[in-house]
Amino acid sequence: MSRAFFVTFGAYQVSLFTTQLPTMDNTTNAPALITNDAAVFGLLMVILAAVFYTSGSKHPGFRKFYAILPPLLLCYFVPGLFNSFGVISGSESELYTMSSNYLLPACLVLFTLNLNFREVWRLRKNAGLLFFTGMIGIILGGPFAVWLFSLFAPEVVAGEVWKGLATLAGSWIGGGANQAALFRIFEPPPEIFAVTVAVDVFVAYGWMAVLLYGASKQQQLDRYFKATGNEVQELTQRMEAVAGETGKANETKDYIVMLGVAFGVTGIAHLLSGSIADYIGVHAPQLDKFSLTSSFFWLILLATLMGIGLSFTSARRLEAKGASRLATVFLYVLIATIGMQMNIFAILDNPGLFLVGLVWLAFHALLLFAVAKLVKAPFFFLAIGSMGNIGGVASASVTAAAFHSALVPVGVFIAVLGYAVGTYGGYLCGILMQMVAP
Repeated sequence: MSRAFFVTFGAYQVSLFTTQLPTMDNTTNAPALITNDAAVFGLLMVILAAVFYTSGSKHPGFRKFYAILPPLLLCYFVPGLFNSFGVISGSESELYTMSSNYLLPACLVLFTLNLNFREVWRLRKNAGLLFFTGMIGIILGGPFAVWLFSLFAPEVVAGEVWKGLATLAGSWIGGGANQAALFRIFEPPPEIFAVTVAVDVFVAYGWMAVLLYGASKQQQLDRYFKATGNEVQELTQRMEAVAGETGKANETKDYIVMLGVAFGVTGIAHLLSGSIADYIGVHAPQLDKFSLTSSFFWLILLATLMGIGLSFTSARRLEAKGASRLATVFLYVLIATIGMQMNIFAILDNPGLFLVGLVWLAFHALLLFAVAKLVKAPFFFLAIGSMGNIGGVASASVTAAAFHSALVPVGVFIAVLGYAVGTYGGYLCGILMQMVAP
């Protein structure tokens, strides 16, 4: 469904771009109860506020509730419920277009400007090796699962299912921002995307629970892997020393600078992406099947590359001012607008995709265990290498904290590396799944 996004300056309305949005049938053909985007946006922010407030509550009832249903799932599915019951209409709203074109590249910039390649090199032996092993496990595990089901149950992975699974690859290599980027690039049908979001959350959080349990058995697992040396202890001490450094409280100018960097880079990426896509469309139209004629593909590529470039400058100090936290705020607004595109009832249309997700994740896990056993790596590096791919910043941080609170920055760092490469790895995985899909 073609949508044009407009910005109004006084009495003048300027068309910024036209994009293609996925359509969705609500449960009825009646117009949505709330059609004003300002009101819809207010509703989405109230939903996010309620989820975050209650998930942080110490009330026993809320703790039991969120032990079963993770907050991320609700951020997707509560807006989806409002859409499914006709309270709002994702297909008629411009909020997703706005957030994916502005908030998504901005949050990618803020997530990646903190990359420290010197620390990457220091962790290359174990953390880096297992991170990239986990990434390869996702890139190859997806096509393997699709190929396997195409032999025994082709109806499960037929049609455009691979497009939804491609967004899952972005999430499992980087995080929600990468998933949102691939959602825009591949544009899976909303009913398929709804199922893959459920697969994403339940399968990934199930695996995270396994890793957290493994953290409590760290010594036994290290003996199983025949891990040698005290690399984890040394890393813990180094992180404790860094954690001892304190800084001043943020000022208004800090937030303005962060917003200026994030949206300044986004603006440059918008300026260049359209020209590049148009040039390729004219001179190499055959590259359309790889999405290289998509201006959005180049928008995400350029924003990420410029964010990585900023990590070599003093802009990386913005992380100490809360760049990742501000990026996370943008990300959850984006997640809510993606959620309002979904028809929740479509989850029951293809429950076999949960088995696809389990096979996929099993491939990833087995490859990690094999490499960790081969190089005799401590279990910590396997866990953080996996969650740096699959879990994103939040889950990687929680997993690292299960080993030692001082190791949380390591989890964040590895997850940020996932954000930097997640879109590209997920894109490659999606192309491979397209090739083997029935």
